[in-house]
Amino acid sequence: MIESAPLDPRPVPLPPLPPGSGSPPPPLPPPTPRGVPHWPGIVALLIVGALLALVSDQLTIGPSWLPLSIILVLSIPLTVASLRGRHDMRRAIGLIGLVILTVAVASAAALLVKQLLDGPVKGTYLLTGAGAIWAANLLTFSLWYWEIDGGGPSERSRDGHVSTDFLFPQLQIGDGTSSGGWWPGFLDYTFVAFNASTAFSPTDTLILSPRAKILMMIQSLIAVVTVVVIAARAINTLG
Repeated sequence: MIESAPLDPRPVPLPPLPPGSGSPPPPLPPPTPRGVPHWPGIVALLIVGALLALVSDQLTIGPSWLPLSIILVLSIPLTVASLRGRHDMRRAIGLIGLVILTVAVASAAALLVKQLLDGPVKGTYLLTGAGAIWAANLLTFSLWYWEIDGGGPSERSRDGHVSTDFLFPQLQIGDGTSSGGWWPGFLDYTFVAFNASTAFSPTDTLILSPRAKILMMIQSLIAVVTVVVIAARAINTLG
């Protein structure tokens, strides 16, 4: 009878694991932004340039068509960057255009007041200029709010993104993130800007960041100037 060898009580060593298998899994990449239409911003830039072109040369620094010409030139790389998904480049070009338009709108409002203080001004000239400046101011700051809030429209469209500049009522429901499928679009920021130009307050939307508060103060100041000019012309007509 052949006796079997005694079993070894020691555990059998397992083969070594491949390198890196014991480390935690790598973090997941950040969620990619959902498709965000950028054409409203380009259209709004062109409309602001067209509105400023309607203003008399006496209310602009340089010829009245200059802002529109600059926007037309900038709209080419802006469109190309949007189509290619170059959001950083698109945002940089858009902010350059916004700075130019803001300077043009603010200077037009200041020159409008100067024209009113210098003496009698033709009524149609005054009202046309004030109306165009008011509308250009509204769209310019709609674009500012749309671009700065939470890093821009592409960043805001990410799931779980938290707004850092404006708090809309829809984001006050739940955990305050955009994970519910809603995020503010250009129309929402236009509504905020419209309230700032008419009621001189943001109404249902909270202003969170200092830069957003500064921009809204500038917008409201320009709007007050244009409204006061229109009111002064109306009082002068009634008198």
